[in-house]
Amino acid sequence: MIVLSAFVWFAGKWSNPFVLPSKTWLFLSLSALATGASWVCYFSALQIGEASKVAPVDKLSVVLVAVFAVVFLGERPALRDWTGIAMVAGGVLLLALKR
Repeated sequence: MIVLSAFVWFAGKWSNPFVLPSKTWLFLSLSALATGASWVCYFSALQIGEASKVAPVDKLSVVLVAVFAVVFLGERPALRDWTGIAMVAGGVLLLALKR
C-alpha cells in the first residue's frame, strides 16, 4: 500500500481518499473482498490439483473480463481482439481437459 501510494503521489494523481464518495468505497471494498477470495480459491485449487491445470483456468478471467466489458460497459472489441480472446479460451480448454 505504501508503494502504491508513493506511485500515485509521484504520478501527480494523489487525492484525499477520505473525500471519495461512498459508492467508490463500496466498490473498493467489494474489489478487495473478491481479490482475497480469488487468491484463497486459487491456492486451494493448487493444493488439490496440478498447477499446469489450475493456472490456465485462472487465466479464464481474461475472457470473463472481455464478456463483462461487452455486457455491462457496452464495449465493442474488434475482430482482432475477439480472436485473441478466443485463443485464450481455447488454450484454457485445451490445457484443462483430461488427456
